[in-house]
Amino acid sequence: MVIHTVRQPDGQPASIQAQFETFHELNPWVLRALEALTADYLKRGASRVGIGMLFEVLRWRYVTATEGDEFRLNNNFRSRYVRLLIERHPEWAGAFEVRSLRTE
Repeated sequence: MVIHTVRQPDGQPASIQAQFETFHELNPWVLRALEALTADYLKRGASRVGIGMLFEVLRWRYVTATEGDEFRLNNNFRSRYVRLLIERHPEWAGAFEVRSLRTE
């Protein structure tokens, strides 16, 4: 897994979805890292994966692999990343709990 410097957008879009889309566009490596963590965890025999756990592991790996940069991974993006992971890997649909978005 490759850890990159997190890029933050200039200004703040209005909706959580818009914020997520901007963050994801600037930091596509985050999704790849979450994919790698998920694949590894499932390969080890797990049947369920918590996105909260994946976020915390990613935060820890970022802190231990970089110096000086604060890693800001917004918890509001968890539900969006789960949906992207399942979209890209439909076989993982049963591994994640997916709740309705407040905007749905």
